[in-house]
Amino acid sequence: QVQLVESGGGLVQAGGSLRLSCAVSGRTFGTYAWFRQAPEKEREFVAAMTSSGGRSDYADSVKGRSTISRDNAKNTVYLQMNSLKPEDTAVYYCAARTQWLTTRRESGYDYWGQGTQVTVSS
Repeated sequence: QVQLVESGGGLVQAGGSLRLSCAVSGRTFGTYAWFRQAPEKEREFVAAMTSSGGRSDYADSVKGRSTISRDNAKNTVYLQMNSLKPEDTAVYYCAARTQWLTTRRESGYDYWGQGTQVTVSS
């Protein structure tokens, strides 16, 4: 059974950092991604990477402040977020797809985690 379980969210002050984790069980995938959904907004793409780490992609809103990575031995995907801003407040979701190609489309991902809340106070 495939499961993606996020952790690492919480309350942080603006300018702070958080590292989100996504523990993947059941199989490995070609591409992993992070999305987020702020209150009363649609879910949006944050970052994605191919399993080998050869390709990555970031939303402009987080580029330069965030890094997606993966620990192959632990089958865990991370999202390191620095210089956090109040507008980063959202529920963050981990997603995975079989294909070895990043995409920003939600529909491109087959498996999703339950989400972890990130709140950035000003």
